[in-house]
Amino acid sequence: MSRIGKSPVVIPAGVTVEVANGIITVKGKNGQLTQEFSDVTVTVEDGQVQVERSSDHKDQRAKHGLYRSLINNMIIGVTDGFTKSLELVGVGYRASNQGQKLDLALGYSHNIVLEIASEVVLETISEKGKNPIVKLTSIDKQLLGQVAAKIRGFRKPEPYKGKGVKYVGEVVRRKAGKSA
Repeated sequence: MSRIGKSPVVIPAGVTVEVANGIITVKGKNGQLTQEFSDVTVTVEDGQVQVERSSDHKDQRAKHGLYRSLINNMIIGVTDGFTKSLELVGVGYRASNQGQKLDLALGYSHNIVLEIASEVVLETISEKGKNPIVKLTSIDKQLLGQVAAKIRGFRKPEPYKGKGVKYVGEVVRRKAGKSA
């Protein structure tokens, strides 16, 4: 039995969870999220969401813990939300935004202009003497991670000087350069 899948998800006050026709809808103070599900049964009772499977088939075992985690992330998202911060390490690396357009200067011949989804709140922080930070906030954990990974993918941190776009708190393994 899946250790994650068998534990119930507690529904906090102010959050409503509805299950109908293979779609689960979670509403809270920050917004509303929906998720389709299959191969498992989802029940809402006594302020808890329980995910159960009908057999030990490989697909159902795989989806048991998955859907429990997705529902848990949806509930956390509509109550607290998720935040990811990216740090631009390198001389001349800059970030600025106008609304949902992110403008990155990452050492290429042209700036990279990226249109961020409307569900993600974008903020850029540039202080003198510190590396620029791009702060992303959203209620959808998957979309937030996808946007952050796309931004990081433009210039991944390299192991010799540590330059590139990295998550705040990420440790880049450094290598020794050429020895003379």
